[in-house]
Amino acid sequence: MLVIAGAVIVLVSVLGGYVALGGHIAVLIQPFEVVIICGAAAGAFIITNPKDVLTKTLSAVMSTLKGSKYDKQAYLELLGLQYTLFKLGRTKGPLALEQHLEAPDESAVFQAFPRIAADHHAMTFITDYLRLLTLGTDNPHELEALIDEEIETHHHEQSKISTAVQEVADALPALGIVAAVLGVIKTMGSITEPPEVLGKLIGGALVGTFLGVLLAYGFVGPLAGSLKALYDSETKYYMCIKAGLVAYLQGYAPAVCVEFARKALYSSVRPTFYEVEEATEAAPKVN
Repeated sequence: MLVIAGAVIVLVSVLGGYVALGGHIAVLIQPFEVVIICGAAAGAFIITNPKDVLTKTLSAVMSTLKGSKYDKQAYLELLGLQYTLFKLGRTKGPLALEQHLEAPDESAVFQAFPRIAADHHAMTFITDYLRLLTLGTDNPHELEALIDEEIETHHHEQSKISTAVQEVADALPALGIVAAVLGVIKTMGSITEPPEVLGKLIGGALVGTFLGVLLAYGFVGPLAGSLKALYDSETKYYMCIKAGLVAYLQGYAPAVCVEFARKALYSSVRPTFYEVEEATEAAPKVN
């Protein structure tokens, strides 16, 4: 919703200021200028990017409308799940975790935390690394390096989308100039027309430059920034998981492991120590 609100503010500020200065909105309605700029931008986007980026971009852009799903409540649920799993592993041994890791969809532990259970990538991430622990992984530094490598790979894969959108934003002002130049060429073919006709033609041509700059810095560029922030928040979520796993492998008690994970969070979404304590006390008891 914040993305939509920002877009509305941009439009109202720019168009409202233009009208307040005595401008006429009708002059800005140049559909073929829009076709030239947006069509060229779309074509360049297709030429530049591989198929996987093209197929994921639309859903990624739509995700910015919802904003980040990793709020304080999501982290409280994550910390509660980690505490439950770590406590089970400490009290009953690694083998007690296997039944939950092999069939997480049927696990009473995972199903008690519905937001995580619905997140396929997070579920896979958690179960894969806990499975490594049950198989005998005992070097925390090697595990940390492996987790970092996966997180970096995933982040790089996602950042290709935000980078691609940013490249479109960078190209739009130049494409606006292309549209403006084409409008000037058209105007030169009507050089014998009276000044009032030439004025409208030149004004229409300059709309191309205006549209290119407005789209670049008012919409597409900020959209790329929003995507980047979204991906950064997801990366932080997995860094939180990593902190808990590494602490668990180092032999700390479940409550301490969760505290390690909590400390890895941004202050804006970090639960307090007492909020985490309440969440872990409310976590399901596994027999």
